[in-house]
Parts: sequence; structure tokens; C-alpha cells
Amino acid sequence: MLDFEEVQKHNTKDDCWVVIHGKAYDVSKFIDEHPGGSAIILKYAGKDATKVFDPVHPPDTLEKYLGKEFHLGEVKMPEKTPKKEYDDDPDEPPSQEELQRRLNIANMPDLAQIYNLNDFEFVARYTMNKIAWAYYLSGCDDEITLRENHLAFHRVFFKPKVLVDVTNVDLRTKMLGTEVELPFYITATALGKLGHPEGERVLARSAGKQGVIQMIPTLASCLFDEIVDESLPDQTQWFQLYVNKDRKVCREIVEHAERRGMKGLFITVDAPQLGRREKDMRSKNFEDLSHVQGDDEEADRSQGAARAILSFIDTALQWSDLEWFRSITKMPLVLKGVQRIDDALKADEMGIDGIVLSNHGGRQLEFSPPPLELLIELMPILKKRGLKMEVYLDGGVRRATDVLKALCLGAKGVGIGRPFLYAMSTYGDEGVYKAIQVLRDEMIMCMRLMGATKISDLDESMIDVRRREVVEDKLFGKVYEELESPAFKLKL
Repeated sequence: MLDFEEVQKHNTKDDCWVVIHGKAYDVSKFIDEHPGGSAIILKYAGKDATKVFDPVHPPDTLEKYLGKEFHLGEVKMPEKTPKKEYDDDPDEPPSQEELQRRLNIANMPDLAQIYNLNDFEFVARYTMNKIAWAYYLSGCDDEITLRENHLAFHRVFFKPKVLVDVTNVDLRTKMLGTEVELPFYITATALGKLGHPEGERVLARSAGKQGVIQMIPTLASCLFDEIVDESLPDQTQWFQLYVNKDRKVCREIVEHAERRGMKGLFITVDAPQLGRREKDMRSKNFEDLSHVQGDDEEADRSQGAARAILSFIDTALQWSDLEWFRSITKMPLVLKGVQRIDDALKADEMGIDGIVLSNHGGRQLEFSPPPLELLIELMPILKKRGLKMEVYLDGGVRRATDVLKALCLGAKGVGIGRPFLYAMSTYGDEGVYKAIQVLRDEMIMCMRLMGATKISDLDESMIDVRRREVVEDKLFGKVYEELESPAFKLKL
């Protein structure tokens, strides 16, 4: 067993050890390959980096990607571990911003005061740490796509029926052949532990209790098996896949997901490279490290918390690769991130089981079409050709009315991401449960007011898409945080 004092001696770029969960690792040869640059590793050279490692890495990261020869063994930590760089320093008391955040947490509204999904976002804005908030919140470039995803729903109106017996409302439906209690699902979002210590396991528990499908992300903070183990025996889960350059690794991931009972494989097709997310970049996750040796000129500074997590993605993924996926799994195949009609039609012609109209929550290509706008144009064409695949949608959903509009226009189901992260980050299990319940209650009310008693009643006759002028959503505007400009080192 190594002494911690020995670890502390290895604190340079050429000789760099770090401690994670009581074990030492020699990362000297990995430093220059790290997608986030060497500075972030060197800041914790010779120190315990567990606290900063955990939120942005699945637990098996070191086992998978760092050779066994660099695993140095367990470390005998001192009874009183030296103060870490990221802990509060008694000589440098917490900033006013951090003190205010702690005060906000102590005085959060009771969960009973949360009436809609925007309320969760409002509370999260003032209680989450800056890094996590910026990562979850950020969109690409000027965030026009992010905002338009939501505003598109406000350009569509209902045509409700009256004098209909709406005593009993049934929200059950089928998605990819599985009967579910509600026509929406918790879509895949990365790095759940940034918002809550138990990360995606919280989402799994709450989804299972209310019969909602959870899509498990490739880039979860928790191990895939940990999330599945948290689910109920009859709970339906899907798996979202970022395709690995190494087909052997990719196959192992897919086959393991199928063995663990995943009911759908959602292949992400809109992220060969990360979009430029400036809120994330300004989040101070990788603060000024000019004091660290080396210029670190090769670091990719195009992202904050997000920048180092997608270096393994296959940028050469093509349509022809889809047949390979068919050959290795019996799970339904769904393409997540379709953004144009001809791609949707091609997927249908190839016999793909489904598509998700999505622009990655406005985090990838700026000026991508809002998924709802694409749905309006696509569904008449698909129906005319004889609809064979299922069409899903995600991005910008904040109300049950948003879900119902998509269903009326032909979507099979609707994915919701950020609101459940905000609910998890602020109120934990109870928050996610409440968020689902809020949507359920809204949906029952809206179905009654529309004159519909079951999901199959919803169709294009109940929707008006003619008034697609720009509108303003004051509640969304209240929780939306504007982009920042660069800060001067001294106040002007």
C-alpha cells in the first residue's frame, strides 16, 4: 500500500500521479492525450482528485481507458487528509456568490409550491452550483435554436371538441411495442451526478414508480448496470448510444444493453462533434490555470464540462453502418437526431423502427429546425407513403400541452430532458416524481378540455398550425438566462 506522502511527490507534468477513490494512478503519459488539456489534470497532480473526477466520469472510466500498468494500487490516506484545492479554504472564505447559493438552498420553496416544470428550473437557477447549471442549461452559439425549440409550440393552437363524455381519461399508449402509462419519456442526458450525487439512478427510480420510460445515456455519470439495477423488474428502459470508433467496443456495449433488457437502441446521429456551448465554456469549470507549468497550447478550449467527454465518437458513421447494427441486435433501432425530411424518408425506406426529430436540445448546430416544425412538415408525407416507423420528438417541452400538440401532429411519444434534471438537482427523487405527476395532471386536464379520452383520439383535426407567427412566452423568458460577455479582470 502506498503512502499518501509518496503520491504527493509525483506532481509534475512528466511525473504525475493522482488519487481517485483511495487508489493511485500514474497519468503522466495520458496528460497530453486528455481532450481537456493537461492543465486540469496537473492542478490535482499528487493530490486526491475524487471530488472533481466523479461528476464527469462514469465509475469504470479508469478501468476501461487507462492501462493496468498505470494502476498503482491503494493509498494509505492520512487520518486528516490535506485540504483539497476544491474545498473551502478557511483562509479564503466562500465567495459571496457561494454563500448566497447556500442560503438559497436553505430557503428553497416547499415542493408543494412547485406548480409546473418552469418552477423547477427557476429554483435550480439559484441553488445549483455554477458548473452544473451551466452544463445543463447551455445551448449552442447564440441559443436561438434552444429558444425556438420551445417557442415553436406556442405557434400551434388547439381546436377542442365540446359535448364529449370525458369522465374517464386514459393516458396509456404503446412505444416500440411496449405499453406505457404516459406518452412521454425521460430522454438521455449526460452527467447526472453534476446535479445529484445519485445521478441517473434517481431518474430510474422515479420513472419506474410511474410507468414512464427512461432512456439511459451512454455518458451517464453512473454505471449502466447501476442504473438498470435501480429499476423495477417490469420497468421499460431504452439505451441511447454514441457510436464508438472501435466497433468491438461498440458491439460489446450494444450486446450488454440487450442482455440487460433494453427495449430500444437509440443511435445518436446529430453529434459527430460537440456544438459550441458558451455558457458551459464560461462556467469556470476549467478556471485560469496559467500558474501550472506548460503552455497547454493543445488543449481544446471549445467546451467547458462537455469538452472532454466525446473524444471516442465515430465521426465516420454513415447510413451503410446501420445494417451492421441490425446484425448484432434484435432491439428496435431508432435514429436520434433526424433534422430533415429526406433523412426521415430514407430511414423509413431502410426499415428503421423509429426516428427522434431532435437537434440535441439546441446544443449542436445553431439554426437547426425546431423539431415540432419539422414534424408538421414530415407527417403528411409519411402518412401518404404509408407510415411504417414510429416518430418521436424532443426539445423545448415544458407543458402537457406541448406533448399533446406533438401527439396530435403524429408523434408516437415525446422526450423530455432538462426539466427532469432540474427537478432531480433541486428536490431529488421527490422532485422527479412531482415533475412526472405535474405533467400527468396537466395532461388529464387538457385532454378533457380538448374533448379526448384516450391517446388514439388525438389527431391533426384537433390542431391548428396556420398561426405560426412569432409569439412571446413570458414565463419561459423569466427563467431563461441570457448569454454573458467576457469579464474584465478588474471591474471597470
